[in-house]
Amino acid sequence: MEKKKVVLAYSGGLDTSFCAMYLSQELGYDVYTAIADTGGFSADDLKKVEERAYRLGAKQHVALDITGEYYEKSIKYMVFGNVLRNGTYPISVSSERIFQAIAIINYAKEIGADYVAHGSTGAGNDQVRFDLTFDVLAPEIGILTPTRDRMLSREYEINYLKEHGFEADFTKMEYSINKGLWGTSIGGKETLKSDQTLPEEAYPSQLQEKGEEILKIAFVEGEISAVNGKEYENRVDAIREVERIASRYAIGRDMHIGDTIIGIKGRVGFEAAAPLLIINAHKMLEKHTLSKWQQYWKDQIGTWYGMFLHEAQYLEPVMRDMEAFLQSSQKNVTGTTTLRLRPYHYTLIGVESKFDLMNADFGEYGEINKAWTPEDAKGFTKITAIPTKIYHAVNK
Repeated sequence: MEKKKVVLAYSGGLDTSFCAMYLSQELGYDVYTAIADTGGFSADDLKKVEERAYRLGAKQHVALDITGEYYEKSIKYMVFGNVLRNGTYPISVSSERIFQAIAIINYAKEIGADYVAHGSTGAGNDQVRFDLTFDVLAPEIGILTPTRDRMLSREYEINYLKEHGFEADFTKMEYSINKGLWGTSIGGKETLKSDQTLPEEAYPSQLQEKGEEILKIAFVEGEISAVNGKEYENRVDAIREVERIASRYAIGRDMHIGDTIIGIKGRVGFEAAAPLLIINAHKMLEKHTLSKWQQYWKDQIGTWYGMFLHEAQYLEPVMRDMEAFLQSSQKNVTGTTTLRLRPYHYTLIGVESKFDLMNADFGEYGEINKAWTPEDAKGFTKITAIPTKIYHAVNK
């Protein structure tokens, strides 16, 4: 009989390594491993992952580079919406997982796979992100999750691999680190408790600079276009340049505390120098170029967009509606924001834009009025007060 095909979302870590061997050796599937790269792997990393996959018995391994798609279909809109979950977290790993799941299931359909598999446990958000995306896009393809279904321990998985002739350094690291274009998450030890924070040495990017530096980030219709005067046609390269500069100052570290999809509270540390600088530089430019009500409704839409993205609802049709609104709002968000970088900190200095609404010759706030008279101001105030005066007159 012809063996059935299973596509495994493979990262090279312990859980997916166990799944690769278990699905092949114990269940008799032809295992096709696929790694979906959202900007967190070097060429050397990808080569090592491929070598490990074949050692584990993969029939075929592919690396799917989806960094550009991830920017165009997710990061761009997260910047437009100034998306920071709970006002803190730039939705780094959670947004990546959706696009990794989409890439994996599309590859599974391409090769005619019978099943798709992932190594998520039953205690986190990723199981929902993978399962939901797979089920929506290819309900005809079965989903296999050995680690979750069997509730396996690390020790069991390590021993299983050793017993089957696969030796690798799966020593339990103190922290679990997930790196991508839009930030790096750090979990473990202190993040499992409510009263502690990560120590300096837990962060992958260490402080290298001691002075200060001026950084200029330019935007064209809301999208990052230049860094320190250098134009970037490829937006991904511009993001990486901001990260290269700012990470040397150990900027962008924080702790995210929030509600998981499955209902429990969770904490995770992260470093995201480029996302935080880009989002806040963009937000400052918007304060100068958008109207009061554009800003108000963008805040509402951005919050909802980030929540839906975090909770695996990217494929919900309303997301396209929100993206259309966010895109439309960016017509005049063109200009340059200047920032000052220092160790662990940054300051937004100001913006330059031909669409700066402060440039209109109507008046200078707190100084002088040019477009109205003192009598106009008195009448405006009197009319504005009427509804409140009526309320207080009736309810003495």
